[in-house]
Amino acid sequence: MHQIEDAPEEKRWTIMAAMLGANMAFALFQGIEQQNNPSTVRLIALVIIVVGMPFQAVWFMIQAFMMEYADKIEDNSMLILQRLKVVCQLISYFSLSGIGLMFFFLDWFIGLAFTLSSLIAIIMVRLAMSQAP
Repeated sequence: MHQIEDAPEEKRWTIMAAMLGANMAFALFQGIEQQNNPSTVRLIALVIIVVGMPFQAVWFMIQAFMMEYADKIEDNSMLILQRLKVVCQLISYFSLSGIGLMFFFLDWFIGLAFTLSSLIAIIMVRLAMSQAP
């Protein structure tokens, strides 16, 4: 029964881990390319991506803390932690715009396709998560 209750949080954990991994890989590979072939657009995209990464790490720390000490955290503190997690999630989602910017740099059609599909995917994930009991 406990596994069913934790399922939405496990999914969020997986999504955040995937975003952190994707951002890290993208930043590393594009960082190497930036050294070899500097570009202002790539630099801006990399800045957007790396700004989100610490917030992804903070999300993991807050989530782990909440899971470990759920029975000891007061309701008011739990609400504050939940809000902080939402801020971290939103900033993490914003990091996708850095990847989108890089795709626009490659070709406007690729960038548009990525941006639209990312927005739809984020909306779908949020809608699915809001249906959890």
